[in-house]
Parts: sequence; structure tokens; C-alpha cells
Amino acid sequence: PHNRSTPRCQQVISVYSIYQSIKLVSTRTNLMRHYGAKAAVLLLAIYQTLAFIIIPSSLHPSRSRRNTSCHATTDNNANDGDDKVESNILSSSKPAVSVSNVSIDRRYLLSKALIAGAATAATSAIPSPAEAVITADANWPLWTALPVAPFNRRRTIRYEVAPGVYAFDQMIGIYYVHVPIRMTVVAVHQNDPNKRGLVVFAPVAPTKECLSLMHDLIDQYGPVRDIILPSVAVEHKVNAGPFARSYPQANFYVTDKQYAFPLNLPNSFLGLPSWTKPLPRSSRDNAHLWGGELEHEVLTVKPGIGSMYQDVALFHKSSGTMLVCDAIFAVDGTPPRILTEEEEYTRALLFHARETKDEVVEDTPENRKKGWRRIVLLFNFFFPGSGRGDLGLQPIFEALQTPTYKDGWGGWKPFSWGEDELKDFETFSAGGKPTVLPIIQIILSRNPNEMRRWLDVVTKWNFNRVVPMHLDAPLSLSPSEFEDAFLFLSTSYNKVRFCDEDVEFLRKAEEGPLNFTVYKTPLGTLRGDKCGIQRPPRN
Repeated sequence: PHNRSTPRCQQVISVYSIYQSIKLVSTRTNLMRHYGAKAAVLLLAIYQTLAFIIIPSSLHPSRSRRNTSCHATTDNNANDGDDKVESNILSSSKPAVSVSNVSIDRRYLLSKALIAGAATAATSAIPSPAEAVITADANWPLWTALPVAPFNRRRTIRYEVAPGVYAFDQMIGIYYVHVPIRMTVVAVHQNDPNKRGLVVFAPVAPTKECLSLMHDLIDQYGPVRDIILPSVAVEHKVNAGPFARSYPQANFYVTDKQYAFPLNLPNSFLGLPSWTKPLPRSSRDNAHLWGGELEHEVLTVKPGIGSMYQDVALFHKSSGTMLVCDAIFAVDGTPPRILTEEEEYTRALLFHARETKDEVVEDTPENRKKGWRRIVLLFNFFFPGSGRGDLGLQPIFEALQTPTYKDGWGGWKPFSWGEDELKDFETFSAGGKPTVLPIIQIILSRNPNEMRRWLDVVTKWNFNRVVPMHLDAPLSLSPSEFEDAFLFLSTSYNKVRFCDEDVEFLRKAEEGPLNFTVYKTPLGTLRGDKCGIQRPPRN
């Protein structure tokens, strides 16, 4: 396309990229193959509604496409791997778009705010040839089932965390708050040729790259025998059905309290296959389930009306490794491999290392660490004590003026950081000491008795490492060290080990809007020790 660098052209490319993705994903063949017929119907309805709302209203009403001095096309590199998928399209519905006849209305005004981030993010996701290092095998065309980063470009890295135990890391996030999301694969019954194989815990997007890495393990250890969805959280649930359909001969277990919001739909509408089985609450009553090689225990907490939390601890006896989903995590100052091995993913670290809106940060180890610290604080607290947020319209309007900013989002910068940011992070991370995500602690504290029951079971297992499904892994932990992360259960109040200033926003939310959606807890709201950290002054 000619004159492609103009802001108007970039906007058209951005919107057209969104439309192409919706059109691509709205393929009955792919949706039915990965999610099943009922879920496909539901997703198609959602996609076409979004296309109707976003696409026509997002283009400027006073200009037509032929006046933009560019063509609304995308780089071949950005669509790597999509052509093969698109060739399978049997039928799809294009929303009728007349660029030159769109009038200014409420949809137009609303869309300017709604797509400010999405459009510029889509623009930044179109890589130059030098940046197009994520191969076609990492393409995931069904990303709009949960439209978060990295969208369709799902790189997978695999590494061994213990003998016969492998982690598969992908990336997930919003507004460049990008963190690892992990699947773990365990080799079982290696001494029995009739039972040897693999158990998959917390499936990720089954891209060609991911399945190729799985194939290497299948050649070495045997077929996939069992797949476990250990959570009701949408970020884990959304890819479980497609992954299970990649291995239809395997048993597929899910925690038994799966639900959807705002409508509590059956599992078939959530994309889970017909052979889905509820995971028993405990292996203690189902000794035959894992042949004595594994043990598991389900944690179930109902935090409020219309919601549920479940987690699974899975213990691999021979390696001394326990897997958990979201109940615990740890982080130090080192950015994860999934964010540092790809230039496209490293952009998130540099984006958050900025001090000003239009700053282009040099890619250095120190700047990467600075960006990672801020990502971790935002991931945990939304509004950490050492930062100040401005989610008003002014930062959005400023971003709309610079849609071609190198690292995307138009340089949108609603957060500023004070001098205590490093102290804030170090107090929180405590050198990589495990803890509980604050929002998860709010949930778990609704039912301390169930939490204690679960801990009493899992801390009797003889593990020496823990693999959570987010952030750092593996963690070298004994049962007593694992239990220490939940010390709030033994105090008279809902204590966190980090700064009270960090949980101020969550505490106010719990006392305010969340007060009507969650049950009361005997432990009260989150509280920590005052650290004396200061927010930056208002601009």
C-alpha cells in the first residue's frame, strides 16, 4: 500500500485487520472443529454483532476509503498461516460496510473511545519484515473467542522443569500487561508399555507449533492419555476444548463447577467436547484413576452469587512435583523467557519502561527489568501504591493523535510511576518468595475452612517443587514453605505480606462495588503493613 504511514491509513489498516480477523474466525468449519456446533453458533452471533457495531462506526464519517491514499490491506507477514485457514472457509457472512455513507451517531462517538486501544494495538501487531520472527506455525486463528494479546500470534516455548515434566509457556495479557500462561505435561507409567503416556494439565492454544512440541514428547513417552482442565477461569477454559479435540482418544477431565457469565450455559456451549468428564474431587476416593502414580485434590470456593473458583493440585510422585493452577505464584526481577525471546513480545517490557508518552525506550537488560517490574505490579494490584492511574478521556485523546507510535496503542499511557516503584516491587516479590494473587486471596478468604481442608491434604504430599500456571516456574518449595504462602488463614485479619498501599484500591473495591457481589468473610478486607511508598504527583 502507498502512503501507508499516514495516521488515516493506519486507522483503516487497523480496523480492516480487526474485520479480517473476525471474518477469518467466523468460519463454521474451524469453529465447529475446535469448539463444537453449539459453541460455534454462539461465537458466530457474537462476532457478527461486534462486526456490525465496530467496523462501520470506527471509520471517519467524512472520508471514504478511496480518499485515504492507501489500501486497507495487511502485511503478508501479519497474516502468516491465515491463508491456509481461510482456504477452508465454506461460508461466512460479511457485514455490509459503506465507508462513505456512515453518519455521525452514538455508535461513532462511542467507538472512538472503544477502539482507541484496539485499533492502535492492531496496527502495532502488523510487523515489519524484520520483526516477523513468529512463524506461521504459531498462528491461532480462533483468538477472538477470548480477544486478548497476543491475539493470533501465539508463540509456544517448552522446557523441562523436572524429569518427565515439561512446561509449555504461551503469553496472555491486556494493554501490554503480558504474563506467561502455562500448560504442564507429565510422563506417566513409563515402565508399562501398555499404559505409558502423557497427562496434560491446563491446556493452552493448540497451535501447530504447540502440537509439534507435543508430538516430540509423544514419540518419547507415549500417547496423550489424560487432559485436565483445573480451573473455571476463562483464560484456561477457552483453549481446553480445542486442545481436547486435538487428542480425541484421551480422557478429558474438567473441574465440576464450570460456569459462564452472565448466562450459565451448559458445557457444550462453552466449547467442551461431548466426552468431557467431571474430575473427581479427590484421588483419595479414586485410587484407580492415576494408577498410583499421581494424586490430586480439588479446591472449591464459592466467593459470591453467580461465581465460582476452583483449582486443582496434581502431585507427580516420582519427580516430587506438584502442579497448581492459580492458587499460588512467585516472581523475581527477571523477565520470563516468553517475553524476551521474541522481539514482538519484548515490546511489552519496553512499553511499560517509558517515563513519558512518546518516549522510545532503548532495549537494554535494565529497561526490560523495569518494564517487567511494572507489569507485575499492574497485574497484581491494578493500581499499585507506587503508581498513579488516569483512565479518563485525556490519555485516550492524546493516543488518537499518534496512532503510529512505534510500540502501539498510540503510546497511550494512563499510568505514571513514582520514585518508590523499585522498593514497591522488591517488597512485593521478596526475592521470589511465593504468595497469593491479591484478587485470589479475596476469593479464598470467603471460605477459610475449605482452604484449610485443601492445604491439609496437599501438604501431606512429599513434593519439593511446585509448578503454577502463571509467572515463574518451577518453584523450589517444600510442603511447609507452600503452606506459608497462605498464612493469612492463621491470622485474625486478611493480611498480605506486601505493602498496604498496594491493596488500597482492591480494599476500596471490596468495600464498595464488590460488597454486593461477594459473600462476607470472617477475615475482613485485605490489609498489609504500611511501607511509606508514595504515588507520583498529579500532572
